[in-house]
Amino acid sequence: MSASTSTEIIGILGGMGPAATADFYAKLVSMTPGSSDQDHLRTVIWSDPTIPDRTEALLGDGPDPTPWLLDGSRVLREAGATVIAIPCNTAHAFVPRIAGHVGLPIVHMIGEAARHLSALSPRIHTAGLLATTGTVRAGLYQEWLDRFGIRLVLPDDIGQEREVMTAIRAVKAGSRDDVTTASLARAAQRLTERGAQAVIAGCTEIPLGLPADAVDVPLIDPALVLAQALVRRAMAQGETVRAPVAAMYCTQYVTRPPRLSPPPQ
Repeated sequence: MSASTSTEIIGILGGMGPAATADFYAKLVSMTPGSSDQDHLRTVIWSDPTIPDRTEALLGDGPDPTPWLLDGSRVLREAGATVIAIPCNTAHAFVPRIAGHVGLPIVHMIGEAARHLSALSPRIHTAGLLATTGTVRAGLYQEWLDRFGIRLVLPDDIGQEREVMTAIRAVKAGSRDDVTTASLARAAQRLTERGAQAVIAGCTEIPLGLPADAVDVPLIDPALVLAQALVRRAMAQGETVRAPVAAMYCTQYVTRPPRLSPPPQ
């Protein structure tokens, strides 16, 4: 069945950063089965690069991005979106603060990535994470992987800053050179040496700087997993036009929200 039979309209809340948003849309297109333009999903993209830095907010060094995320979600809803996807891992720390105010389901990228990991064969017992310091400190992947009995290993503080964060900043600045790739590959190798059977590219900039063949275990791209989940959801929703079907999607939210001021009413 073609995804085009679905009445779903995907709303992408992006701009965090712009290159990652463009990359996510390309992945959504590549994951959609079809042979013509008309086979693809209707999509609304709100790319707002003025959203304050999520890691800085979580570390107490910058403004709360919640109002921007909420406003962007409302723009998508008013444009006709029926579901929201947020291709930014760190922004998911703020999902609990906007979820009740948006009026649309939010397909949770980190939850979908954890579910994907739990379904791999052979079974993954230990996963490594390359992500922003904000994502690490907020415990986003730790909490979700705990639910599936998967242990998480993280870079040490020096590797997190000098290799992972330096590479993420480089990609955001438009640099995707060999130095960036080598830095991320070293960080990934240290995780595999500590038992990681898979490495999560837990920042949407990381797949832009780290090709899968640079890592000697499976490299899990949550943005790609999210794109696949959206396509499955749209196709199942389209099938209900013919006959009702039950479909479950990871729209739950992290239960330990960051300590920030309440969202605007």
